[in-house]
Amino acid sequence: MPDTGVVLSGIRKSFGSLDVIHGVDLTIAEGSFVVFVGPSGCGKSTLLRMIAGLEDVTDGEIEIKGRNVTDLDPSDRGIAMVFQSYALYPHMSVRDNLAFGLKMARTQTPEIDARVRAASAILKIDHLLDRRPGQLSGGQRQRVAIGRAIVRKPDVFLFDEPLSNLDAELRVSMRIEIARLHRELGNTMIYVTHDQTEAMTLADKIVVLRDGRVEQTGTPREVYERPANVFVAGFIGSPRMNLLNAEWRGNGLIAAGGQTIQSPISGDGLSTGAKVTLGIRPEHLTLATGETAGTLRATVDFSEYLGGTQYLYCQLPDGQPLTAEYRSAVPIGVGAEVALRASPEDIRLFDEQGLRRD
Repeated sequence: MPDTGVVLSGIRKSFGSLDVIHGVDLTIAEGSFVVFVGPSGCGKSTLLRMIAGLEDVTDGEIEIKGRNVTDLDPSDRGIAMVFQSYALYPHMSVRDNLAFGLKMARTQTPEIDARVRAASAILKIDHLLDRRPGQLSGGQRQRVAIGRAIVRKPDVFLFDEPLSNLDAELRVSMRIEIARLHRELGNTMIYVTHDQTEAMTLADKIVVLRDGRVEQTGTPREVYERPANVFVAGFIGSPRMNLLNAEWRGNGLIAAGGQTIQSPISGDGLSTGAKVTLGIRPEHLTLATGETAGTLRATVDFSEYLGGTQYLYCQLPDGQPLTAEYRSAVPIGVGAEVALRASPEDIRLFDEQGLRRD
């Protein structure tokens, strides 16, 4: 069993009579990269701030590397946090910004110099040490903010939406930098974002949150391919998974959009006629030719051309929307009638309570 970096046991948080975190239990392996993801207001930043000691815990315990840190000050927890805002001192050089926390902790000057040199080398900001934050780009400032965390040599790095202030191109390059940093340092990292692309590309494990509760934990592949419920299925993936109102007909047959398709799903415990949700990701839909069985016939309402990929936003006969990813040099225009088929193994089924049943 891997060593535990962070353990949350029955964590609850209330503001007066308002409960915002509802009994979260979570074990994070030492050296792993875990991403908390979910919509705004789901509690991901609050949970991170409780791990950091910036928010009190109403109930439950937090352990870091086997130590109960629930009631410890942030400075005693062995953590370093990188925020959305860079929070650099504008009148100080990069070198002094990196060294400031160590100076406040009365670290010896030779040790400070060594740590600053090491962090700046890792982040490739050696040539910026004598500049001030106002002379840096957004990406360079974020590197300095990360460097300020590195020099502390923490057990756990905490990132609270650190790339939100960067433009799209910089976010991509900084994701690569953070992934490389994790490989080089090997520390436990916990990262909060509402951007599922960041979650999918960075995480060893994703924790999907909604309304202060954990909906699912797993690797990016597990969460994407086998979502635990309708919420996770609809939240993870862009474009989102098609979630169609459907009816279970038994023997693997599912009626949706006025049509019936065959699936390999046993449907144990589902009664014939039960209301279900049919889930199919856009990339799993292909154009069918001729009278192929098990197709969903639809009309194209809008076509989005993105170079190598075209997204077809369609409507089923009963008015339900359906999105398909289409890769071909032959364009399909608005108003076209298409027949779309999903491989049976790519079909997902959710019961009336929203839980996956395939």
